[in-house]
Amino acid sequence: MSAVAVTTSRTSAERAPRTGLVNARFLAIEMRRLVRNRRTVIFTLVMPPVFFLLFGTAESYKTDSVGKANVTAYIMVSMALYGAMIATTSGGASVSVERAQGWTRQLRLTPLRPSTYVFTKIAVAMVMGLAAVIVVAAVGMASGSTGSGAVIGTSLALAWVGSVVFAAFGLFMGYLLPSENVMQILGPSLALLAFAGGLFVPLGEGVFATLAKFTPMYGLAELVRAPLTGDGVSVWAIINVVAWAAVFGIGAAWRFRRDTARV
Repeated sequence: MSAVAVTTSRTSAERAPRTGLVNARFLAIEMRRLVRNRRTVIFTLVMPPVFFLLFGTAESYKTDSVGKANVTAYIMVSMALYGAMIATTSGGASVSVERAQGWTRQLRLTPLRPSTYVFTKIAVAMVMGLAAVIVVAAVGMASGSTGSGAVIGTSLALAWVGSVVFAAFGLFMGYLLPSENVMQILGPSLALLAFAGGLFVPLGEGVFATLAKFTPMYGLAELVRAPLTGDGVSVWAIINVVAWAAVFGIGAAWRFRRDTARV
């Protein structure tokens, strides 16, 4: 009887009309699951503002200028990018836990398209990234960040939009790493990438600065800060962002196809 029930269930799912790219019900479910995950919410919305308050609120930073804003605003934008990076990575990497719990296997019995699942995970991750940017910006503006509002807003918007690269990174790692330690690995890894890409400290000159140009954070950091500092964006920064986006996107698609191919 159970075999017949399973067969009937699969047949019904196969005959049901396929959903579009955006499934409002599934998106609402994913958003509720995100809000209920207090550990992730606290980790992504509290740590970046705390880092900003620790490193970006010195009195001298509020009077010294960097391009079209003060140093405090410069650090605020950097921490907003870091917060968005953490948020989108953790949002994408949540597929690792869902796979272990059998949630993705259960979804295969529904009319939900695989592309809809991936789109929804990225959309939810980006919502979390936007929340991280807003929180850091609110704390920064209340703590002495000054400068051109349009320029600061552009940098913050770029920090949010650019974090989609790390949403793809999170998906890739979520399908690649075991669920029990995915964030234990990704958390320190993201901090190292931020340091290596010059997000926390200036890169200066030398071998370390040269190697930093090959890290995933380097290009994004330059793009996000460019409106603030008034400096131009180098071709290498654009190549860096596009290349890493392609690597993470292709990697996520590859692992996703392998996962959905299993019965």
